[in-house]
Amino acid sequence: MRVLIIEDDQATSAYIQKGLLEAGHQAEVTPYGDAGLRMASDAQAQYQALIVDRMLPNLDGLSLISKLRETGNKTPALVLSALGEVNDRVAGLRAGGDDYLSKPFAFSELLARLEALARRAATAMMETPQTTLTVGELKMDLLRREVTRGETAIHLQPLEFRLLEYLMQHSDQVVTRAMLQENVWHYNFDPQTSNVIDVHISRLRSKIDKNFSASLLTTVRGAGYILSETKA
Repeated sequence: MRVLIIEDDQATSAYIQKGLLEAGHQAEVTPYGDAGLRMASDAQAQYQALIVDRMLPNLDGLSLISKLRETGNKTPALVLSALGEVNDRVAGLRAGGDDYLSKPFAFSELLARLEALARRAATAMMETPQTTLTVGELKMDLLRREVTRGETAIHLQPLEFRLLEYLMQHSDQVVTRAMLQENVWHYNFDPQTSNVIDVHISRLRSKIDKNFSASLLTTVRGAGYILSETKA
C-alpha cells in the first residue's frame, strides 16, 4: 500500500512513516496542505490512502480533502486530529474524509483503519466499471466513445479506438506486438512479417501526437510500444 502522510508535526509524521515502512508499505510525507493537495492530485503517484492532519500550513486538512473530492479524486482519506469531539468527527466526514482518528492514537489502530479503507476502495473499483482512461492530457471516455487531448477532440476509427484503449489500459508498460495481436485484433497472423500493427500504430500516432509538443506513443525498438506521459 502506498500512503501519503500530510502532517506538519515532524515527530508524528516520522512515527507513522516508520511504522508503515516496517509493516511493508510505502509512505511519503509532506508537512504542507497545498503541497499535499498537489501530491494527492498526481494521478501517476497512485496513492492507496491519505493520512491528513486537520491543522496544516497553507491549506487546512478538511479544505484539502474537499478540493480533492470536487475534482473526482476518491483516494481514501483518514483524518488525523487532536480535535476529537463528535462535531469535529462529523465535520471531517462531511468534508469527504473516509475515517477519523483522534490524537493520541495507537499505531496498530491507525494501520488497521488504513488497511480497511484500502480494501473497501479496491472492492469498489472492482465493482464499478472504469468509464474513463487518462494518460497525461490524453483522455478517453469509454461511454461516449470520445477521445480528447487537452481541448482538442481526436476522431478515431473503431479499430484505432480499440488499439488506443488497450494502450491506455497498459500505460507506462511496454506492449508487445503479440499482445496487440491477441487482444486488439483477435485473430492470428505472424507479427514478425505483417506490418498491419505498424501501420495502425503510425496512424494512431499521427492523430494523438502529431500536432502536439510532446509525444506520448513511443516505439521501443525490438520490444513493442509504450504509451506514457514520460519518455520510455
